Amino acid sequence: MLTTASVPDGDKVAYWNDAVSRALVPMTVAPRGDGPFDGRISTARLGYLQVSTMEADAERVSRTPALIARSSEALVGVGVQVSGTATFVQDGRRAEVGEGDLVVYDTTRPYSFDYPERFATHVFQLPRRTLGVADEDIRQVTGNAIGTGDGFGAMLLPFLAGLASSSADGYPPAVANRLAGNVVDLFATLIAERAHPADTDADADARNHLMLRVRDHIDRNLGDPGLSPESIARTHRISVRYLHRLFEGEGTTVGRLIRQRRLEECGRELARRGRTAPTVSAVAQRWGFVNPAHFSRTFRAAYGVSPREWRDLRAAPRDR
Repeated sequence: MLTTASVPDGDKVAYWNDAVSRALVPMTVAPRGDGPFDGRISTARLGYLQVSTMEADAERVSRTPALIARSSEALVGVGVQVSGTATFVQDGRRAEVGEGDLVVYDTTRPYSFDYPERFATHVFQLPRRTLGVADEDIRQVTGNAIGTGDGFGAMLLPFLAGLASSSADGYPPAVANRLAGNVVDLFATLIAERAHPADTDADADARNHLMLRVRDHIDRNLGDPGLSPESIARTHRISVRYLHRLFEGEGTTVGRLIRQRRLEECGRELARRGRTAPTVSAVAQRWGFVNPAHFSRTFRAAYGVSPREWRDLRAAPRDR
């Protein structure tokens, strides 16, 4: 708990600036009143999720490009307005935030909160990388107030309020990390719901086009042992979570498709007739299998015979 209660009046503002910047991210705080400033902020950790509660007199909080440059990690914040109101600005959008509203913001881009009266707010901060949602989805949600009167927000608000009010530091590490993961999944669901309220024909066309590009990329890179959901998502500038979501209607997963296509190419090459038959290990390596033993087990599981038996059966003369 950091509080201005015991700080001399002349030093309260400077102390509060430092307290907020250390507890959250570097920011500039400007009080809106002329009298002695009063503020307090408490912070706890829940695995990689930070949970803070801030109560203070009227103020304006700004995150500028110069302050962003001082931060080493990209964070996403979710604010829950407990009391008072705020005007929130990010990405050229302005939102009036009332009691019970949620806001999502990205600490790597400038933003500001203007609190015209005394207020209280819960702030949840998490590493940007843990969300697993596309950058464009986050940009669509920032700069908006999310009401909690209905929909997913209505379910989320009491959970977040209870979590912020409990002693997050009291959980064992394993429990804390599991809870943090659940909270992050809820935030990702909230962002996805707000960013994609309804699919249109244009959305479906875009997804189909992206899926064709992904499948083509997989086919062209089967020989690369580093081909993985992470590398595919990185190449196409989407999150791994969104990539997996694309495959939900395909009847398979990204990893299974890569393995299936590699096995198909290995089977085709091993069945090729010729004077010099390639070795099993050479074929396996050519199509991205690094471990020959693992390749043999995977091939047998898929086709019921070993790669060598597959090659011998197809190389044998057929009855005329």
